[in-house]
Amino acid sequence: MLTVQYACDTGKDFPSEEDFEQWVDAVFKQLATEMTALTIRVVDGEEIQALNRDFRGKDKPTNVLAFPFEEPDYLGDIAICAPVVAEEANEQNKTPKSHWAHMTVHAVLHLLGYDHKEDESAEEMEGLEREIMKKIGFEDPY
Repeated sequence: MLTVQYACDTGKDFPSEEDFEQWVDAVFKQLATEMTALTIRVVDGEEIQALNRDFRGKDKPTNVLAFPFEEPDYLGDIAICAPVVAEEANEQNKTPKSHWAHMTVHAVLHLLGYDHKEDESAEEMEGLEREIMKKIGFEDPY
């Protein structure tokens, strides 16, 4: 089960709950894993900065944070910062929707234990992201 919370101005061009469900489901299908419950929270710059500071010691906004939960029936929480995603999409000449999809796929992979701290794990994670994005109709996010 996916819960989506819009914690900032929903008048913006945010993905729908159905978009998020499609993107999350694509990750689980790619990995042949059963979907478990998770929450996606769309936040503003102030909230993401506080989360980044409190949980990662980095006092600045970021695009997405993933908080794994160690319980079989609940995968974890994802916070995606709407203003940062919009700014990055513009800077990277991507459509906003493709960047939202990428941030969602990226964060779900983090919840499933993937990371990009080392070159080898980064290559594996980015390869999965590319495959999943292609399957859901988007170009290479990198």
